[in-house]
Amino acid sequence: MNRISSVEHRMRLFDHRIPAMSAGRHEIRVEQSLDATGASLPTHRQLFDVRELRFEIAATSVQACYPLPGAGGSYGQVLPHITLDTAALPWLRRLPGTSRATPWMALLVFREDELPGDPQALGVVDVQTVRQLMNGALPGQAPHILPEFIFDDEWERACTTIRVPGELFAAIAPTAKDMAALAHLREGGPPDATHVRSDDEPEPDVEELSAVVVANRFPSVDGGMHVVHLLSFDGFERYLDGASAPPSAGLRMVSLWSWTFESVYDTGIGFGDLAHNLATGPDARPDLLLRRRVPDATGTEPARREVAERLRAGSAALPHVLDSGERSVAFYRGPLTAQCAQRLPPPAQERTRLESAGEALIYLEEHGVFDTGYAAAFSLGRQLCLGDAEFRTALMEFRKAARSAVRRVVGQAALGRTVTAGEVSGRAAHEAFDRLLTAESGHRIGRILSTAGAAAAAGRRTRRAGTRSGGTEGLVDAARLRAGVAQIHTRAVLREVLAPELEPVAAWLGRLPMLEMVPFEHLVPDEEMLPVESLRFAYTDPGWVRAAVDGALSVGVGHALDSDLNALTTQVAEPPPGVLLLRSDLVPNWPKIIMTAFRGDDVVEPVRRAVYGHDVLLMLYPQVIDAFTMAEPPQGLHFGFSDIGTIERRKISRPDVGRPLGEFPEDPADDRFARFLRPGGHDVLNVDGTGDALLPALSRTHDVERLTSAQFALQMIKAPQFQEFTRP
Repeated sequence: MNRISSVEHRMRLFDHRIPAMSAGRHEIRVEQSLDATGASLPTHRQLFDVRELRFEIAATSVQACYPLPGAGGSYGQVLPHITLDTAALPWLRRLPGTSRATPWMALLVFREDELPGDPQALGVVDVQTVRQLMNGALPGQAPHILPEFIFDDEWERACTTIRVPGELFAAIAPTAKDMAALAHLREGGPPDATHVRSDDEPEPDVEELSAVVVANRFPSVDGGMHVVHLLSFDGFERYLDGASAPPSAGLRMVSLWSWTFESVYDTGIGFGDLAHNLATGPDARPDLLLRRRVPDATGTEPARREVAERLRAGSAALPHVLDSGERSVAFYRGPLTAQCAQRLPPPAQERTRLESAGEALIYLEEHGVFDTGYAAAFSLGRQLCLGDAEFRTALMEFRKAARSAVRRVVGQAALGRTVTAGEVSGRAAHEAFDRLLTAESGHRIGRILSTAGAAAAAGRRTRRAGTRSGGTEGLVDAARLRAGVAQIHTRAVLREVLAPELEPVAAWLGRLPMLEMVPFEHLVPDEEMLPVESLRFAYTDPGWVRAAVDGALSVGVGHALDSDLNALTTQVAEPPPGVLLLRSDLVPNWPKIIMTAFRGDDVVEPVRRAVYGHDVLLMLYPQVIDAFTMAEPPQGLHFGFSDIGTIERRKISRPDVGRPLGEFPEDPADDRFARFLRPGGHDVLNVDGTGDALLPALSRTHDVERLTSAQFALQMIKAPQFQEFTRP
């Protein structure tokens, strides 16, 4: 069952927005003739100009760039692109000799040591006036634009230029067909905008259209600085398609916009590779439970079957030193199990907790070895308590207050009175005294104090007499105290009275079910249970956590009453039952992975997420999960190929435009996409040129003569990759 986001993403792509009249000088010619006589009137000619920026674009026209300016990352599989708010901008001018769908601008990607004026690819440019550009003030062939086509107010305007070596231009510049295929329109809003699907698609909203121009060159897989220039090809038409060779001195080209980014070394292993390997493993035999893989022991002797069954349940066989000093082997299982742990019977009424690690040892008499899981949990809980001075102090303060409170409660009960929490804590007396202070505007307390001498003396003598004749102190012995603690009403009163002392103790103990303080070696005792680049499902064992709680509370127990009072603290919640462990480079290198767990079709959110070391992620869930998915973090719309050298072919016609149709190319070669790169080692995509070009090959798979620019962009969108894991 595929579980992809329930939020549908909507985006519409269009080929281009060609204006009715391109920028430049135009002529209107009016001719009139008289049919009857064959005479004609003089032809009238009127020249007019459609003005648009030629040597610059407005900064407000640029909506976004990818990769982000100044960013660093592994970009060896993506084609940089720029998004322009002015939808018609790439088609406002027409390059002579090309189709109207060919834009007058293109994105060129340059690496270090390629541009003479910017060897470090830091975005260094030359600023000069249009007059200086046309007069050849700086090295490089200026654009071939006739002076009469430059307006008077343009000559002294500043423009930004770079010099592109002729050989480099010939190697990386797109063809006219490439330029047409690499520019398209995207309809508005964020990529997740909603849209009602229908057979009758509405016309695009002009206000929400953006133009996207995509580069034809991939950043270097070896890493390094890169600079991207949106270059004007106005005046350089003769050098397109190899019609004329650019001069060796290079071309002085107008840079309409530019930005830089750094591409780090690409190891060739990306999100898709790592996620796919998690699902299959090195030998393509997935075992996604937290356990060591063991061979099938069916038909072997009972001892071997017992070992295999315990290992498959999530136990580990570890060295064990007995109290007598003898060395042996024992089974150990931590709080995480490969199979749902058997429920332990509830504690007997007279024994509410474990008192020692020895009590928790399980002896497998038939095989002469121990199962030390619960004993280790008890010992760990005790060690955690002993190692936390603040918790030890809180535990001792609680016990001290509890002993005093239980004597007061049980003492009053011995006199035949049912005491409340307020009376035990002194709150009732304080409230009565407050009422006395305010009664009759204070006059009543005054009268009482004036006669307090004799009454107080008589009261002292009465209390002493009561003590000598047998008061509450004599009635509260150890047996009566323990019997009182066992009563439900007494425990309820004590918990209310001792709430301030119980709070820090309960908070510390409440961290144990969340496995917060449990060392990783207790969670995964054998590295083979969670090897490098693996994902594992597991369950939690409430009995193991209960043993750890008992171990912590065993510290400082001086007598049986202390042991009984521990019952006030042991209302610890059970641990979350569902667990997922991930050990992978995905943890440090893709911190924004979209991870989703499912119980049936319902999404389950984790209650705890923790990282151990740098590459191990633990997630606890309030339910046992059935499936887990990972999606590559979205980084906006960009174009390129996947980690395995393919693109996602998508449906180009209604209905279901954009529906995935499978990977392209299908040939399982080591580097599938390399066949569509131009020769020469510049990582330039052969979009629609000679030889093995990408666009014709894709067109054949869709059984069309030629994909449009929007259809081609749909194929090249590098969608976030997705991997699903199902619990065995």
